[in-house]
Amino acid sequence: MSESGTMTLAERHAQVEGYLGKIVTIEIDRPIGTVHHKGEKTLVYPINYGYIPEVLGGDGDELDVFLVGVDEPVSSYTGKIIGIVYRADDVEDKLIMAPEGASFSAEEIARTVHFQEKYYQTTIRALDGSVAEMATILR
Repeated sequence: MSESGTMTLAERHAQVEGYLGKIVTIEIDRPIGTVHHKGEKTLVYPINYGYIPEVLGGDGDELDVFLVGVDEPVSSYTGKIIGIVYRADDVEDKLIMAPEGASFSAEEIARTVHFQEKYYQTTIRALDGSVAEMATILR
């Protein structure tokens, strides 16, 4: 951990990569339809968004997870981690979860998380081995 109390880049990447392909349970704190005001930005969540309880991410808060492939609001969910959101210009990375047996390419994930990730320099890595750069996917 760095002197500022946040994870180093190598620690962040090792943490999220350790979850790829694993089954975990997340708590949802922003279900589909949630409106979140962050500074001058207003985000409306088209997907469920939550965290892995008691697992701290790069920012010192619980590790965030986007839930794709579930089209109704939920309060918690057990599924498979199928991707990673690497943020080059932030102190945290995020995970992508889907129902067991569901598969999404990095490009499909990028389109789904664009509502939030459009504000960052983001690379998506999917369990299927595909990689997508947000800046080039959505131009």
